[in-house]
Amino acid sequence: MIHVIATIKLKEGSREKFLGILKENVPRVLAEQGCRGYTPAVDLESGIPVQAAPRVDTVTIIEAWDGLEELRVHLKAPHMLSYREKVQGLVKNVGIHVLTPA
Repeated sequence: MIHVIATIKLKEGSREKFLGILKENVPRVLAEQGCRGYTPAVDLESGIPVQAAPRVDTVTIIEAWDGLEELRVHLKAPHMLSYREKVQGLVKNVGIHVLTPA
């Protein structure tokens, strides 16, 4: 199994619209073969001293996949291509970390 942490930096003030489009797509992703988890999250102010400042215009997606092949298929899935097209004007940039259990 692998994990993916996707960090999506959004244009100012576009988070709610982006989240609406993303949440609409989540059931399609969860139905993909090899998807074990796909959870959108936003920063929470915790008051814990070591926490970085909350990022208001950032959404993080925490993913779990059976393997790299399933992740590669996911990235090319028709619903993902459609999703990317819908959010194109809302997103500044996207970065991912692909992780394996230690």
